[in-house]
Amino acid sequence: MQLVVLGLNHRTAPVEVRECFSFSEEQIKAAYKRLHEYDDIRECVILSTCNRTEMYAVVEDADDALPVMQEFLDHMSPGVLAETIYDYLFYFQEEECIRHLFRVSASLDSLVLGEGQILSQVKTAYAIARAAGSTSTVLNTLFNRAIAVGKKVRTTTRIAYNAVSVSYAAVELAKKVLGDLSSSNVLVLGAGEMSELTAKHLVASGVKTVFVSNRNFDRAVALADKFRGVAVPFEDFMKCAVDADIVITSTGAPHYIIRAWDVAHLMPKRQGRPIFFIDIAVPRDIEPEVGAIAGVTLYNIDDLEAVVESNMREREQEAKQAEHLIDEEMTDIIERFRYLSYRPTLARLTDKAERIRQREIKRALAKLPDISADDRRIFENMSKMIVRKLLRDPIIRLNEAAGTDKEYYYQDALRDMFNLDIALEMSRERQDHLGEERNSETKTCHRYARQ
Repeated sequence: MQLVVLGLNHRTAPVEVRECFSFSEEQIKAAYKRLHEYDDIRECVILSTCNRTEMYAVVEDADDALPVMQEFLDHMSPGVLAETIYDYLFYFQEEECIRHLFRVSASLDSLVLGEGQILSQVKTAYAIARAAGSTSTVLNTLFNRAIAVGKKVRTTTRIAYNAVSVSYAAVELAKKVLGDLSSSNVLVLGAGEMSELTAKHLVASGVKTVFVSNRNFDRAVALADKFRGVAVPFEDFMKCAVDADIVITSTGAPHYIIRAWDVAHLMPKRQGRPIFFIDIAVPRDIEPEVGAIAGVTLYNIDDLEAVVESNMREREQEAKQAEHLIDEEMTDIIERFRYLSYRPTLARLTDKAERIRQREIKRALAKLPDISADDRRIFENMSKMIVRKLLRDPIIRLNEAAGTDKEYYYQDALRDMFNLDIALEMSRERQDHLGEERNSETKTCHRYARQ
């Protein structure tokens, strides 16, 4: 068995291709119901967001499974997966697959480095797959660890700190200038996407009231309704600015709509209260001299982009630390998978030894009907210690051989000398609920054991 991931993301495919493979939760659940039709795919988790669609799987053979997984995706999006689409797909195996998932969960592979949504999306994707019964030991182990890695990166580094979008940077600067925004009023000039995004971030930060003004009054009403705000006629926006603490401008005007003369006459009416202007428009909406007026703070698009660039550099530095954390986790989980590869052999060996011990103790005690409870415990403990000491050296040798060329030699030798496969058949009814999982673990992890 091998671990693989087939998918596409914002790095490999344009948005028109990604749109074709953006699956809803209902589509993914329906796909899991058909998973039994694909014998080569033993476990599966599908992660689908606006920027990526990835299919993580445990398969019999990675090379043979590629066309099967492509067929699976094709059935989820009929008629889309033409041959030209193959160029947009990536296919990672084994350690490369594990590292990719860790980087995805840690938001190192995101369109916006350090963004917070992807970790919750990974959690949701795994929860849906597990509820559908499409995961078992390997993917359960992998995804639980990947989620833990994502949390660790976010809590031990500052990769998620500092704004890396213009709209969010504007809000962070407003907080620095005005402090708590819960009692602040916002005036938005223009009803475009950038104005809406900035207003959205401000509302999320707890601003008191949002006023919206636009040359098209209907658009002002529509945007104001989104924030339960107040629409203001465009010719009256300077009157509204008397009560505003933050003014966001993002109109399409070819000239300044707020001049220094206007603000100079505005400030006395505010009775000493400061005001914060955010000019996101290109060309600019606010005359640069406005920033020199007492009580006024003015930021334009260049100021904001400089802040974003600086913050992004800081995130990139934190990303280096995150990569080191992932390296450590990679070492740990590979050791975990190596352990899984020989656990079934040890389980068979110890199970067989325990059955023999219990049988011989039962026979011996049957010949000693008058033995006391204390003596029975002595016999039990002695027999357990004998078994433990006899198995100690074989277990140590197998542990030492894990991940080396000798591992299969020792596993084969133990199975042959102790007739473990025969023992497994003899006790199949007794161990039926464990056998399937153990066999799966053995096959799946052989590749890791060879490393």
